[in-house]
Amino acid sequence: MATYGNYALRLPASLMADLRAAAERDGVSMNGFIVQAVAEKVAALRARGFLGDLTPEEQAVYLDGRAARSREGRLSKLIAKAGTTDEVLPGDELPAGWLPDSEPGDDVAADSGPRQRV
Repeated sequence: MATYGNYALRLPASLMADLRAAAERDGVSMNGFIVQAVAEKVAALRARGFLGDLTPEEQAVYLDGRAARSREGRLSKLIAKAGTTDEVLPGDELPAGWLPDSEPGDDVAADSGPRQRV
């Protein structure tokens, strides 16, 4: 079981209101929302090497540890909440040049998932 540390967090009232609304929208506690946000940020920093360079072996140990702490079924519940659609909504388009060897207006490569125009 994981051990926890405590940290008193002071937030401006406007950010606290946004936090409360976002957590409620996601159906999680404010603490759960904050923990997830911090975990995502730390994972992104770690992936970019900003928390120290990890050897491939250290990366494997880190990822295995993350996998061991996961709970089966949680991702399925999250995906079910998000819904599914093939529609590309405004703002969801891939930027020009995002995919290798693509030009604006080219079809996305067949091996990169659902096809959409860039």
